[in-house]
Amino acid sequence: MNILGINAYHGNASAAIVCDGRLVAAVEEERFNRVKYAAGFPAQAIRYCLREAGLTLADIHHVAVPRNQYARLATKLFYALRMPSFARERVRAIAKFTGIPEALARAFDADAKKLRAKFHRVEHHQAHLASSFYCSPFERTALLSADGLGDFASTMWGVGQGHRMLIDGAVAFPHSLGLFYTTVTQYLGFLKFGDEYKVMGLAAYGQPEQLEAFRDIVRFDSHSNGNGFRLGLDYFTHHRTGPEMSWAETDKTPMLGTMFSAELARRLGPVRAPEEPLEQRHRNLAASLQARLEEVYLGMLKKLAERTKLKAVCLAGGVAFNCVANGKIFDATPFEQVYVHPAAGDGGLAVGAAFYVWHEILGKPRSFVMNHAYWGPGYSHEEIRRAIDARNIARDGYAIAELPERDLMRRAAAIIADGKILGWFQGRAEWGPRALGNRSIVADPRRPEMKEILNRRIKHREVFRPFAPSILAEFTAEYFEKSHSSPFMTLAYAVRPEKREKIPAPTHVDGTGRLQTVTREANPGYHALISAFRDLTGVPVVLNTSFNDNEPIVCRPEEAIDCFLRTQMDALALGNFLITKS
Repeated sequence: MNILGINAYHGNASAAIVCDGRLVAAVEEERFNRVKYAAGFPAQAIRYCLREAGLTLADIHHVAVPRNQYARLATKLFYALRMPSFARERVRAIAKFTGIPEALARAFDADAKKLRAKFHRVEHHQAHLASSFYCSPFERTALLSADGLGDFASTMWGVGQGHRMLIDGAVAFPHSLGLFYTTVTQYLGFLKFGDEYKVMGLAAYGQPEQLEAFRDIVRFDSHSNGNGFRLGLDYFTHHRTGPEMSWAETDKTPMLGTMFSAELARRLGPVRAPEEPLEQRHRNLAASLQARLEEVYLGMLKKLAERTKLKAVCLAGGVAFNCVANGKIFDATPFEQVYVHPAAGDGGLAVGAAFYVWHEILGKPRSFVMNHAYWGPGYSHEEIRRAIDARNIARDGYAIAELPERDLMRRAAAIIADGKILGWFQGRAEWGPRALGNRSIVADPRRPEMKEILNRRIKHREVFRPFAPSILAEFTAEYFEKSHSSPFMTLAYAVRPEKREKIPAPTHVDGTGRLQTVTREANPGYHALISAFRDLTGVPVVLNTSFNDNEPIVCRPEEAIDCFLRTQMDALALGNFLITKS
């Protein structure tokens, strides 16, 4: 039984394939078309998934789409009558989703009428919850999904048990924690789709001096099954103009219109233009935003734990990428176990929709746990060799060595320990937005200057954004104040005070790190690299950042080589090949 999941006509367009209840492949379209957060139809991602599974379109029995135009139909009609322009957008959106069979057939030069697959519409947040629960190790768990908007809901919660989910409640449009965070992100001058994570990093540099104002902007709501919230809508415009995403057909870059009202500026002060310098006032506003998000988000989780009496929770939706808030769950709620899908945002909907069909519609038992994130394309030794030969980089003064694995680890670790910057391209690409040791840039965490060096030579990012520590899982409690595993870099913990001088480069200004715990079982190669670095330095941690420079994370070996050549990386480990500047 082969199920194809497709997240289409939305940011983070993606595809995934589940065969007999087990995930085989999953990838975002951006890895192929090289457009960050690419929207539209993920034709290249679908082709990859079928190729990886060894299937053709004729072998697909079910297609799962995480969009149900009939969900909350009365609410949609109400807002459509109030906003004619929004109604037109809804009609166009429905037409696109209704036309998915035809778009799929066109991508493969097939006849849509001859597709044997059955198509299923899965509600947005149920797909989110399924993406986390059905990939988790938990038999019975609480569930929470929170994001901007999907099928006219922003939040959903319930309980997962066995191969079923019981939905207990939801928060409907126009109230949304995701849109709340996005709106203030825009107000602070960060206008690109996906800039919320920048504001999360900026928050550590401020104090929540405007917390009372933010408690008026988003408020607890006792009427949503005792677990909801409401926005102070005077501060927003999305309920009057519509929150629909748009994108240019040429490059598929998603865009959102301005969502804050003049009232927000009257309450918080002048709007910051993107080109204006950041002042302490802006840092304090970011801190206030983050503090209020945590109050509401953690408050919802606390109530969820009290109602369900469960000790484990699965999280999904874009808000679940707020690793700072996630790291506080263990202290602020009764939950003792947390699982966050590596593609918790909308990219993960493709996986969630496919597993929803397998379990909820077909009634099949569970047999899969996602304990690693490496579901994207991988490349053979010969493909990597051809990519190196095609660039003819030996002619330009680069030394190329083909090494046994043990020698590669030793030499790569020595390069890092010497203060040099290493590109690390191994195995299959990561699923989700985090580089987790297969498409990473790796550096020495012991050097305080390394963050500035990486930004100046390669990443060109804002100075307030932190880099991440990858740590051998068995040493987590020695370096961090929490020891719960964080394999997908979705939790931030405080670094132990006595260890902050040991790993200053990936330690944020507030003393935390957005860590990745690395096990030999999940990624033996990356575990071996960090182990070799520990043998040299005594430190079981490396600094890890994504292998890219203002672009999607590299996917193919050719892209890794191009990024290496145009930046000031010192070395590149490409499979078993080590390339250095001689």
